[in-house]
Amino acid sequence: MQQEAYGEVFLINKPLEWTSFDVVKKVRNALRIKKVGHAGTLDPLATGLLIVCAGKMTKQIEGFMGQEKEYTGTFVLGATTESFDLEKPIIPVTDPSSITLEQVQAAVLQLTGTILQIPPMHSAIKVDGKRVYASARLGIEVQMNPRQVEVREFEICRFENGEVDFRISCSKGTYIRSLARDLGLSLGVGAYLKSLCRTRIGTYSLKNAKEVSDLVEEIKSRPNENLSTTH
Repeated sequence: MQQEAYGEVFLINKPLEWTSFDVVKKVRNALRIKKVGHAGTLDPLATGLLIVCAGKMTKQIEGFMGQEKEYTGTFVLGATTESFDLEKPIIPVTDPSSITLEQVQAAVLQLTGTILQIPPMHSAIKVDGKRVYASARLGIEVQMNPRQVEVREFEICRFENGEVDFRISCSKGTYIRSLARDLGLSLGVGAYLKSLCRTRIGTYSLKNAKEVSDLVEEIKSRPNENLSTTH
């Protein structure tokens, strides 16, 4: 079997509460090869499109990671959390019932385009060679520098009872949890990310993604010699 000739790209719908590496591990075990990786982490509480590359296609991971991303989800106004999502307990801030759609639209406009964004402490970014989430879990404060990102589209799909449903397209390195924090700060009521789904990476759509279980079964049903072909 000529595994060095094999290369494949999988579009997978990452399940809720799975890590991105959990998905990679499932694909790796099904293929029975070590050279498998993903092109852009999704947090455990996020769902949606995860691109997984195997064999020689792992060389293309950086290219996939650099492409525009699109997300849908929900922000909740009036509270926050340490991680800006539901990984940490909810901390009430203030009643958001006086906030109007016009105020939300104005705040969203300030968060659209090329902006400076401070990544969340609970993220996989490395500072001085260490993942900042590891320091955060130990209660150690790490200085996070703002980074330039581009929010190309920030559409409000629904605003009701303090919840904001959104669709966002953005550049590599944009943290939707940080947008939640900044929206809450701009409105003065706090906000956190309730749910998140990645719907697109470049031209690759969630609509074409497979469930992990279906993909694993498909791979296991293949003849072994398929690993020597390029897809």
